[in-house]
Amino acid sequence: MKAIGYQQAHALDQAGQPGLVDITLPDPTPTGQDLLVEVKAISVNPVDTKVRAGVSRAAGQDYKVLGYDASGIVRAVGPDVTLFKAGDKVWYAGSILRAGTNSELHLVDERIVGRMPASLDFAQAAALPLTSITAWEMLFDRLGLQPGKKPTHKKLLIIGASGGVGSIMTQLAARLTSLTVIGTASRTETQAWVKELGAHHVIDHSQPIAAELKRIGIPEVDYVVSLTQTDSHLDQIVEALAPQGHFGLIDDPKNVDMTKFKRKSISIHWESMFTRSMFGTADMVAQHRLLTEIAQLVDAGLVRSTLTERFGSINAANLRRAHALIESGKSRGKVVLEGFL
Repeated sequence: MKAIGYQQAHALDQAGQPGLVDITLPDPTPTGQDLLVEVKAISVNPVDTKVRAGVSRAAGQDYKVLGYDASGIVRAVGPDVTLFKAGDKVWYAGSILRAGTNSELHLVDERIVGRMPASLDFAQAAALPLTSITAWEMLFDRLGLQPGKKPTHKKLLIIGASGGVGSIMTQLAARLTSLTVIGTASRTETQAWVKELGAHHVIDHSQPIAAELKRIGIPEVDYVVSLTQTDSHLDQIVEALAPQGHFGLIDDPKNVDMTKFKRKSISIHWESMFTRSMFGTADMVAQHRLLTEIAQLVDAGLVRSTLTERFGSINAANLRRAHALIESGKSRGKVVLEGFL
């Protein structure tokens, strides 16, 4: 099968390294609860760029294959599979412990796979799984919010609302709850995007966040989710949060003094959508159910795909372009590649 891989961790512009290259690998065989999926489309996430820059191939491997988001068709199933059959169209975000989706054929545990929305094509579907799982788990598993439109005066601030996770989190919070949703974005086009996705207010995170909130008449918020650059926003986050509020984050800030939250008794919640698959948790199948529910919301017109860039077929050159865009910090929504030529 065709695939894209690399041997040594590297920067995209690192001289003397082959970097991401087109390769050929043996076709995998499903066992246990695995599905063998013919990959039709993939999307690229910040985790792809971080792993490429920091993790080399494992001992005994010829190449490391990246990729997490995928949509495709089940071609074969392991003997213990009960949720899917050959021919099913599926979408999923994979496991960080296994070979990735940048390959024509891919093995994935059925418990973290959902049926693809009927209303989307493969590219539109591939844009959503990782970000949908992350956003859903943060809102409803970590922060403990409840879907429903019971009136509330509570407010949610999403820092980095125009990115992949922010684009879906804004939709879920605005469509499924009664929270006042405030998103941050720093450019005219990304601010318009966040507003289009349902945010009630959009502020500029290149300015002091607490001051930006006061500018729109909101002195404090009950929930803050920081999706990017938490290090640089931390003091503003502490100031913006109401006493006994909740703070969630997904990035990897360094040297963060969490004691700053103590005075206000702020609860801190970290989210990684790979936790369930990494540790084989007893509730691992929750991601199957979650993706099933997201698919229903998409088909009902309540959630839209966050696909914004189609980068052509799945090959090393196009993946390098996608990685570069993600690393620039200027991406909006999701970048998708589709089909092997």
